[in-house]
Amino acid sequence: MSVRSMTSFAHQRQEHPWGTCAWEIRSVNQRYLDLSFKLPELWRGLEPALRDALRKSLSRGKVEVTLRINTQHQHDANLQINQELLSQLITATESVHDKLQHPASINPLALLQWPGIVGETQIDTDNIQQALLSLFKKALAELQGGREREGSELKGLIEQRLEQIKDITVQLRSTMPLLVQAQRDKLHQRLEALQVQLDKERLEAEIALLAQKIDVAEELDRLDTHVQEVQRILSQGGACGRKLDFLMQELNREANTLSSKAVVADSTQAAVELKVLIEQMREQIQNIE
Repeated sequence: MSVRSMTSFAHQRQEHPWGTCAWEIRSVNQRYLDLSFKLPELWRGLEPALRDALRKSLSRGKVEVTLRINTQHQHDANLQINQELLSQLITATESVHDKLQHPASINPLALLQWPGIVGETQIDTDNIQQALLSLFKKALAELQGGREREGSELKGLIEQRLEQIKDITVQLRSTMPLLVQAQRDKLHQRLEALQVQLDKERLEAEIALLAQKIDVAEELDRLDTHVQEVQRILSQGGACGRKLDFLMQELNREANTLSSKAVVADSTQAAVELKVLIEQMREQIQNIE
């Protein structure tokens, strides 16, 4: 399965003998699946089927579905006159007309207003409903395609930053022995400046304690583990946004620990770069389903 974004837009329009119809589906990021529909009153009965289709296809996102349908021109073009009833009405009108001393002329518009004279062609609602649902499936497929394309781009951006994090951890591992030696030399220099003499065992104990305080091997190991897990989840795809968001919290926790243990400018800068990369990934992950 591919990684999918929660942001997308789809529009599908069709013309039919009975009129035109168009679906619009918009989706943006949301913690859960939030569906809303804007349907003409006559077609509100479609909502359960639409809701079911969306729930089967989407896991997260705020989704707004709009239907625009126009069948008015078909009604206007197909007015039908009940010729039999009209003939009966004219005959009755003429019969009354002959018995009046001062009859008024027959008004054709008045005849047309008589109940049952003019009728509208009945539309085939079942046929239209099938056409609407078929077109909605196309719009939903277009929406999914857009979400997958953007999800692929987000995946690529995240993977780039994961590689940068891996480079930083490799660099920190290689510099740790140098950092310990630098702290050893710094301690010696301070003792010489203060003209303080410590026995060799005491000095080594102090250095070992200092090395333990600045040792970030465990943090680097956990960073590597979290990076591998993020890569695994991305490769699996599907609805993985929540898992990735949790891992960003874990990565940020390790970066904070690295920052607190930083004793030289290089390690401090590395911790800052890690935080920036993690925050950039977290922002991208907010859009992943």
